[in-house]
Amino acid sequence: MTQLDDRLLDTVATGSHHDPHGVLGLHPGVDPAGAPEWIVRARRPLARSVTAVFDDGTRVPLEHVRNGIWEGTRSGAAGAYQLATGYDDGSEFTADDPYRHAPVIGELDLHLIGEGRHEKLWHVLGAHVRTHGGSSGTSFAVWAPNAQAVRVVGDFNAWDGQGHAMRSMGSSGVWELFVPGIGAGSAYKFQLLTARGDWVLKADPMARYAEVPPATASVVVESSYTWGDAEWITRRASQQPVSQPMSVYEVHFGSWRQGLSYRDAADQLIEYVEAQGFTHIEFMPLAEHPFGGSWGYQVTGYFAPTSRFGHPDDLRYLIDRLHQAGIGVIMDWVPGHFPKDAFALARFDGQALYEHGDPRRGEHKDWGTYIFDYGRREVRNFLVANALFWFEEFHVDGLRVDAVASMLYLDYSREPGEWVPNIHGGRENLEAISFLQEVNATAYKLFPGIAMIAEESTSFPGVTAPTNRAGLGFGFKWNMGWMNDSLQYIKRDPMYRSHHEGELSFSFVYAFSENYLLPISHDEVVHGKGSLFGRMPGDHWQKLANMRAFLAYMWGHPGKQLLFMGQEFGQMSEWSEGRSLDWWTLDQPAHAQLHDFVGSLNRTYRGLSALWARDSDGAAFSRLGAPSWNPNVSAFSRRDHHGNTVVVVCNFSGVPVTGYELDMPESGVWHEALNSDAQLYGGSGVGNLGVVHADENRRARMVLPPLGVLWLRHDPEAHIPSPTKG
Repeated sequence: MTQLDDRLLDTVATGSHHDPHGVLGLHPGVDPAGAPEWIVRARRPLARSVTAVFDDGTRVPLEHVRNGIWEGTRSGAAGAYQLATGYDDGSEFTADDPYRHAPVIGELDLHLIGEGRHEKLWHVLGAHVRTHGGSSGTSFAVWAPNAQAVRVVGDFNAWDGQGHAMRSMGSSGVWELFVPGIGAGSAYKFQLLTARGDWVLKADPMARYAEVPPATASVVVESSYTWGDAEWITRRASQQPVSQPMSVYEVHFGSWRQGLSYRDAADQLIEYVEAQGFTHIEFMPLAEHPFGGSWGYQVTGYFAPTSRFGHPDDLRYLIDRLHQAGIGVIMDWVPGHFPKDAFALARFDGQALYEHGDPRRGEHKDWGTYIFDYGRREVRNFLVANALFWFEEFHVDGLRVDAVASMLYLDYSREPGEWVPNIHGGRENLEAISFLQEVNATAYKLFPGIAMIAEESTSFPGVTAPTNRAGLGFGFKWNMGWMNDSLQYIKRDPMYRSHHEGELSFSFVYAFSENYLLPISHDEVVHGKGSLFGRMPGDHWQKLANMRAFLAYMWGHPGKQLLFMGQEFGQMSEWSEGRSLDWWTLDQPAHAQLHDFVGSLNRTYRGLSALWARDSDGAAFSRLGAPSWNPNVSAFSRRDHHGNTVVVVCNFSGVPVTGYELDMPESGVWHEALNSDAQLYGGSGVGNLGVVHADENRRARMVLPPLGVLWLRHDPEAHIPSPTKG
């Protein structure tokens, strides 16, 4: 009979030991005569009999030792076995034993995890269906360095984890267990014994699927999806987004059209976005989150697409179909903070782990959330791997990183005394800066052609500068200054705009200091701000005219563009995540015409490389002037690498301007590539019959439509009608 200490056996029996495999399973021993033998131990509480049945047919009866722990010996070679367990009611069950299995995690994985450099962390931690030691089942692994013991609980053990205690993998802080017979679809959580002696129940931080909220368990998942977007991925790798057209349609999946699953949405979204001419869709966060009212920005499952809309393979299907239709996919990503929900990351193993331990650095006052500890290498690894996960597993083309400003500054939204300076006495969060540089450099190295996009609202320098030049390494930065100034300008009555021309033109001063994306996002149509249509001054016609002029100015301005759903047809009410867009608005002809205009705007934009090929090159941009001066008129030119030129002329006054003289970049014919006041789009039809002529001195006279924008494309070879040549 065993000589093991009773206390040790009791902790193993209750699933409270850090190394149950050290007691249970198959272990070498020596019989009384000094010959080698094998000791088999198993935990089978309430059993009447337990027998180890080896693959060679040998049956080894086990004897009860203590508190449900059974033991027996076998001479000869070791081998795989199952446990045949009989109960008092006469039933007998034969099953594999988790504790006969060696660890699934290798030394290299543990080394990389310890150093915070495991770029495919999700391949190791979490739950994975696999064949191991001749058995099919699921391996579970979790990082919980402060726990005294960890169990796996789930629907496969009636949520009682005493029989599924995990083993500690030493100083790595990782715990692991292979559970035979468990497959995809099983719900589970981890039960952790804290340093204070409390058991806490947590969802898997690395879960790749979860129950539909408000349920919170993680779910074992397998992917059987075969991608069909190889051509898209190859083409993406050969291009740089900064020199390609990019007009982004921002979508909140749950309220675009309510009730659609990932698969249901594929046909409808593709048809709609293709017709509208957008190059990309940006999905507001689709990582798992418990509260729908957070719009996905309070994430509890960073590696799990929300199950509200289907299986992860259904999201793969949607993205694959979008790629095959030539539409890029950007996903919102939230590494800046996470919610305090007790079932998730917060105080994961009983104390601060993913979050910084000092509330002056680890808690966000405004949002009631925790802030990641960017200085801890395992936490950085978690976040870097998560970014790579979305690129590798879901083929996304970009991540828009939320709330970057809150990450960069230690005093963000804090009063004096509420924050701790960095080691140099400054306000910059040096660990967060280093993390952002790491994630950007790694993502661009592994996935060429993708776009990392910063929602950053301050003047922090070098957001899109390369990391080897001390920049943050993003591909794009949201131009929040442009957004605020231009919306402030456009909401004014036209008769007062002449006194505020600087709100429109100031962005040209810094337009090339970063690689910018111009956003009219969901943030601008919520919390009492109303819709974009609702901000426009004037009567219904004037509001729509202002909308068309503003969007044409925006698409002509240096930088890429983003427009939140519903604004493309002039939704009149403020957006709410609780209902679908007001699609009935398209039954009104004037709004249908605005909708058509946005489609034309996108298609025309994509066909004019001067408007996107050199977005970040100040040498390709010029402001234009002439003897005619009007404070409500703004004109500028854009050029591509081949000399193709487009002039954008904006008249934000409420009346036409006739005989307006403008010095053009070139002599010759300039075609109206776009007129936002065209009758086709519901405008008044004021224009220049499609053509503007610049004389040998490059001066052109033209008519500017009211609340209208012209895009003029230079055509040096165009035929100019005359009385003799017709």
